[in-house]
Formats: sequence, C-alpha cells, structure tokens
Amino acid sequence: MIDERIAKFLAEHHVLTLATEDEKGPYCCNLFYVYLPQRNWFVATSAADTLHVRQATRNPRVAASVVLETSVVGKVRGLQLRGTMARPEGEERRVARNAYLRRFPFAAVMDLELWIIRPVFFKYTDNRLGFGKKIIWENDTNS
Repeated sequence: MIDERIAKFLAEHHVLTLATEDEKGPYCCNLFYVYLPQRNWFVATSAADTLHVRQATRNPRVAASVVLETSVVGKVRGLQLRGTMARPEGEERRVARNAYLRRFPFAAVMDLELWIIRPVFFKYTDNRLGFGKKIIWENDTNS
C-alpha cells in the first residue's frame, strides 16, 4: 500500500520529469500526469515519435521525479521513482483515458497517445516531517 502522504503529494502536482535511456544515453522531459493511487499508476500522454517514447518503447525501465519548487529548506518535498512505462490496452486504456480527461479536460480535443508508468520504487522526501525525512516504498513484483 502506498503511504497516503505520497498519494496526497502526487495529487497536489501535475508535472513529472521523466528519465529514459537508450544506447546513445539518457534523456529527460516533462509530462503532465495524473496519479491513480488505487492502481499505483501515473498516466501521461505523449506522441510516439518523441525521443522519450521511442526510448521507453525499446527500454521500458524509466525513472521520474515530482518536486515542490521552493527555496525554503523546511518546506522541501519531492518524490523520485523507478518503474516501467507502457502503452495501455483495452480496459486499462479506458481507465487511463477517463482519469486523464478528468484531470485535464482540455485534452479531450487532442489525439491522446496514453502511457502508464507503473512504479516499483518511491523515495519521498518531506522536510516538514524533519530535515531529510524519507519515506521509501518498494515493490519489485511489478517490474
């Protein structure tokens, strides 16, 4: 089960930095996301011809981060994660599309190329709980 503080943090934000890699090296980009805590999915949309999608298609192991931008050390919060990224099919696609459009209704006019990131590791930092306080979650059965 995902710690409710992690799920709450993810619900308060909507952009993640995604890291992918291929034989030429690593790459990162920023994506709008919606997090579904009941399924432990991030849903994002991105075109198949983008570098990060081409890389994730060849190597689905990805990393990502979500961060609260602040210069106040006592308010620092952020999440780093590892997981896999894949295109949803069938019922998963329907669930992912509905969730994404609830969060971003303006996307209804777009051709949505949806992707699901399934985390296997979270490291959540929340300095409000104490300087450098980390909450770790790991589930290697999803990989």
